[in-house]
Amino acid sequence: MELPRKEYPRPQLVRKDWRNLNGQWGFEIDNAMVGKEKEFYLRSSLNQTITVPFCPESKLSGIENKDFMNCVWYRRELEIPKEWAGKEIILHFGAVDYHATVYINGQQVCTHKGGYTCFSANITKFLKESGNVITLCAEDDTRSGNQPCGKQSSKLNSYGCCYTRTTGIWQTVWMEAVDAAHIQNVKYTSNIHDCSVLTQVYVTNEALGCKLRVRTFFEGAPTGEAETVIHTNEACVTVALSQKHLWEAGKGNLYDTEIELIKDGVVCDSIKGYFGLREVSLKDKAFCLNGTALFGRWVLDQGFYPDGIYTAPSDEALKNDILYSMELGFNGARLHEKIFEPRFLYWADKLGYLVWGEHANWGLNITEPGQLMHFLPEWVACLERDYSHPSIIGWCPFNETWDWSDLRRQCDDILRTVYQVTKAIDKTRPVIDTSGNFHVITDIFDVHDYEQNPEKLKEHYKDAKNGVLLCQVERNPNLAGRQKPKGEPLFLSEYGGIRQKNGNEGWGYGEAPENDEAFIARYRGLTTAILDDELFIGFCYTQLYDVEQEINGLMTYDRKFKFDPKIFREINTLPAAIEKKNK
Repeated sequence: MELPRKEYPRPQLVRKDWRNLNGQWGFEIDNAMVGKEKEFYLRSSLNQTITVPFCPESKLSGIENKDFMNCVWYRRELEIPKEWAGKEIILHFGAVDYHATVYINGQQVCTHKGGYTCFSANITKFLKESGNVITLCAEDDTRSGNQPCGKQSSKLNSYGCCYTRTTGIWQTVWMEAVDAAHIQNVKYTSNIHDCSVLTQVYVTNEALGCKLRVRTFFEGAPTGEAETVIHTNEACVTVALSQKHLWEAGKGNLYDTEIELIKDGVVCDSIKGYFGLREVSLKDKAFCLNGTALFGRWVLDQGFYPDGIYTAPSDEALKNDILYSMELGFNGARLHEKIFEPRFLYWADKLGYLVWGEHANWGLNITEPGQLMHFLPEWVACLERDYSHPSIIGWCPFNETWDWSDLRRQCDDILRTVYQVTKAIDKTRPVIDTSGNFHVITDIFDVHDYEQNPEKLKEHYKDAKNGVLLCQVERNPNLAGRQKPKGEPLFLSEYGGIRQKNGNEGWGYGEAPENDEAFIARYRGLTTAILDDELFIGFCYTQLYDVEQEINGLMTYDRKFKFDPKIFREINTLPAAIEKKNK
């Protein structure tokens, strides 16, 4: 069997000595959640076999169990290469949904809570000379109200805009060999004005006193070098760049980096990575890339796959979703209700694709501030992991946080806190507190509006300059006071969602157009209504492809175009009023 998802999983921090641990693992469902008491971590086998990194709900996993699974177990034997002798062995998990406990040779080495971010453990002291075994327990309860689970269905089956669940391992598992003195993370902050990059390197205690060397390259040619001596666990060095190549929409110019730790004159750790030289800003109520107004022609991307659920079947499939979107005339996407994997962001970086980073907040009850413990640590981990991707042009931690049980103040407190933490960690990007409803403190005022009549859609924003959004007044008169723009840039971050005709089957917004021509006419009318309004900085169409029963995509779930993409490219790339105004 060919190794699934064999590509290096962490493209901005690449090491030479690593092993991919995807493939066949032992597997067992533990719905009674008695595995820890029965010491499953000491067993010599489990009763099924699964293909990692695909979740057990998926066809590609070989399990395809779509019922609720409260707890699942994984097991595989682990062989350590002989040439790694004397090195520290780090075990990495790209993502495990939701609460993971990891054992090596029956001993617990770490736990991790959160279904979307990576975690790792130094397993060196738990290893034997031979016969090593990894065991992982994953507990998952999408109905608890205490875990973000995005669009995963809380009912037995998929329904509406909620889809098949993901349980357990769903991203690559891998290990690498390092010196005790090694690099743990890197963050790049570029400056287009003085043509430089600030490199923040996070290291282990054993690296204190080492020399840090950073080299940069563009298309193989050296563009800069700087060194410093490490005195704390975070070392900063600024590299002046001899060549200026801006990262732009549709033109993902990337600088390559090589970072070395040097101890007693010997390189003890070496990694390769990359960054983009670009700046995002809000100026004159416009979204700007590198100082120039750019209209966001975004599309909603759910990150689901018919055979892998949360996990793309291949690296090529991740890349293709971006290429399909660009072929339709979009310049980016809202990565919706899911923290996407680093390999997707790598391709977005390479292709010059502008994306919004979002958490999977649905499923989390935010009616009291204590719920922050179930949200904030994972969100901070996302910000730290993905900070350096130039393709991420803004953050939106929440989506549609309605006033649950009228507990308005509690919801507001959580949104305000998460916004403030996000801005404290990342001052280089705009932040939307919650997409749609209800804003508390936000850099951009975004709205969801699924009005299907283009003329009525225009009417909804005719008095937006004065803070009146008729779409909200029509939906609920109380919303006019609950959510009112205060002069922020305006973004229609969900619209369209045009339901396609499929008898009585499927789900979408509005009445389905009678034929393809009527669908295209409606799409053109809705989209040009937004393009022609100089108050809008961008739109986000719902959605790129169908997902299960939701049939409002411009592509089918198996990624076939429903219409000639040239038609939509022509519509989506029409000049926007705000770009012409800010020229």
